[in-house]
Amino acid sequence: MRLSQAFQNEIFKRFPKKRNELPENYQKIYEKHYAENRIGQTKMSFLAQKMESWLHKCVARSSDSKKRTLEIGAGTLNQLPYEKACDYDIVEPFTSLFENSPDLHRINHIYQDIFDIDGNETYDRITSCACFEHITNLPEVVAKTCLLLKPDGIMGVSIPNEGRFLWKFAYTITTGLEFKRKYKIDYEVIMRHEHVNTADEIEIILKYFYKNVRRKLLGINKTFAFYRYYECKEPCVETANKFLKSNI
Repeated sequence: MRLSQAFQNEIFKRFPKKRNELPENYQKIYEKHYAENRIGQTKMSFLAQKMESWLHKCVARSSDSKKRTLEIGAGTLNQLPYEKACDYDIVEPFTSLFENSPDLHRINHIYQDIFDIDGNETYDRITSCACFEHITNLPEVVAKTCLLLKPDGIMGVSIPNEGRFLWKFAYTITTGLEFKRKYKIDYEVIMRHEHVNTADEIEIILKYFYKNVRRKLLGINKTFAFYRYYECKEPCVETANKFLKSNI
């Protein structure tokens, strides 16, 4: 179903978003919690990683040793074990996340921001795994991908089903419960700080900048799903250029 221009405009007016500031008691434990969660040091984070393997496998379906790849929000480089790609660049502002990774040698170029990438660079694949929900200026980032992706390229994006019932229920009774037992504070504050975009907002933005967008769910429908995967083709370069010129 095609969305009205008025509704699309309303969505885009929400950006760039402002991240909720963490209270002081959360700031003290945030980095430690984040690290433990990403490397699966706790029982619940290990379970979450097992579930998240679906996200990584979906993204890796387009992997090919001959394809040049850019990953947005590479984090701890936890996508690389699933990848065949040899020519691999990443966008990741937090070097502390990947500096000790055993897969660091596989990376050719590291960018702190997607807008640091030269306009002459092009990629066969652009990927992102559990990152787009965190990006405060997401429309600009997606528009930039249109300029970096080859005309016949693929952008693969996997995300949690943020904003829908089953996703919130899942993290509340797993990571959220573990977090509350350990720290005696509400995990929802962390989630509202990290996840600034809903899955529905992300879908609208992807469909605005790409002509061909296919969705896959880990679940039965958009409400009752844990995760989503989007395969995006045919970037709207003219739309992206026009958007970036008027917003940056």
